[in-house]
Amino acid sequence: MTTEASHPLYVPLAPLTAPRAEEPRRRRRPPVPSARPAEPVAAGSVRPAEPVATRPARSARSARSARSARSVRSVRPTDPVAARSARSARPSAIPSAGPSAVPALRLAPGRLRAGVASGAGAVGLLWGLQARPSARLDVLFASGAHLTGLLAGYGVLVLLLLMARIPAVEHGVGADRLARRHALGGRYVLGLIAAHAVLALCGHAVHTHADLVTAAGDLLSYGAIAAATAGTALLVAVGITSARSVRRRLRHETWRAVHLGALLAAALGFVHQLAGPDIAGGLLTRWLWSLAHAVVAVLLVWYRIVVPVRAALRHDLRVAEVRDEGPGVVSVLIRGRGVDRLRAEPGQFFRWRFLRRGLWATALPFSLSAPVRDDTLRITVKALGDHTRRVRRLRPGTRVLATGPFGALTAHRRTRRKVLLLAGGVGITPLRALFETLPGGPGDVTLLYRASDSSSVVLREELEAIARERRADLHFLLGPSDGSFDPLAPRALRNLVPDLAAHDVYLCGPPAMARAATASLRRAGVPASRIHSEDFDHA
Repeated sequence: MTTEASHPLYVPLAPLTAPRAEEPRRRRRPPVPSARPAEPVAAGSVRPAEPVATRPARSARSARSARSARSVRSVRPTDPVAARSARSARPSAIPSAGPSAVPALRLAPGRLRAGVASGAGAVGLLWGLQARPSARLDVLFASGAHLTGLLAGYGVLVLLLLMARIPAVEHGVGADRLARRHALGGRYVLGLIAAHAVLALCGHAVHTHADLVTAAGDLLSYGAIAAATAGTALLVAVGITSARSVRRRLRHETWRAVHLGALLAAALGFVHQLAGPDIAGGLLTRWLWSLAHAVVAVLLVWYRIVVPVRAALRHDLRVAEVRDEGPGVVSVLIRGRGVDRLRAEPGQFFRWRFLRRGLWATALPFSLSAPVRDDTLRITVKALGDHTRRVRRLRPGTRVLATGPFGALTAHRRTRRKVLLLAGGVGITPLRALFETLPGGPGDVTLLYRASDSSSVVLREELEAIARERRADLHFLLGPSDGSFDPLAPRALRNLVPDLAAHDVYLCGPPAMARAATASLRRAGVPASRIHSEDFDHA
């Protein structure tokens, strides 16, 4: 069932004007044992909101059936991609090879947290084995400096590991969660570094009976400490540019260049750590600490440099077509060789680098807006800034470097038979791919699409074609975000999806909309563990 509104404040979409087309006779296929549902009969309806008092005196079920029958005869997608999407939306055509044939390795978020906590415990144990109990003030300061310094060095390693783009971590935890944890961890690391510096300075001043200024000058005369100070300054610059108010004012290239300084800061900190008594005091400790840094360095080089270059040479991705989807929105079709070996799943995204002027220096995160088929990837982009506006001017043949796939907004998060897909604006792109491919029978999958007006609806014909083929519920929730009626309020959501609490919810949209929708879903009875979302501002 497809609806445009269930409330008079919604703005109804204009009816489609596609010509009538005779439904081709489908050849009956023998049933194949599978977990996928049998092929449903197409159904769906598109209509403006109708006052209840003017409806004919007949049951709501029969009215919906009649409208559904009329829509099957008159509404047909006219776009070739939409037509292909309608055919592939049949359960028998849901891709089963590629990503689902060899499940991707995923590290569960809980295991990642346990691993990080275990490492921190090992660092604390290392400090404890070397600590010497004493009531002397300089020794107490020195012991605190040693502990905070070791934890800060370990924290830098964890931050680099989180951003190494390791597939098992990205697929299991999600790029947005990793980015948020990276940002939170950065604050802790800067706090530990500050505490280490203050404690070391105070300890040296007490030990030498000097004032703080003199003690600071003495410490900076040591080369390893001077290197650590320079590394700290680089990390502080990274932290300042990561603040939301500052980052909004910076070009992405500037922000990226400053963040590359964190690699140099880690190297300078490593030099300082090897000269410290906690690491330099034992051969085994020095070897293990060096091995940990070497492993992280190899992972960074492998997944951020070697893997993307190898993928570019192997798949030879190029822009095949740029197609207008609406005001300020385009779809980019990208073709290559052996694209199925990328094992991209519906709901995931790549970081795309288009090798043309104005775009080659920036890797842009865009979700796949359709499942991978025929060695073709498709993204749908809305012009929101300089880079996204340049995407619509791409020419066929432009070479593309794609890193990924990334993201955990995939079918593996599903825990319930019924699924609600809740999209806002251009956030429809990953959910459109899931809407087509998530297994389920009639009524198992529902899509709610929130948009300010009809012109903001993206991929409408494809969504309606999928809804008809799958007999899935599709609702366009149109209206201004500051209107008097909130279509994402708990009561409104329960009216549209009566058994809402029994659903898994996949959510993607602008950050403000996603936060409001998450709060409403929680108040409507959906547990937080069954609300699956990814904020691509943090990806």
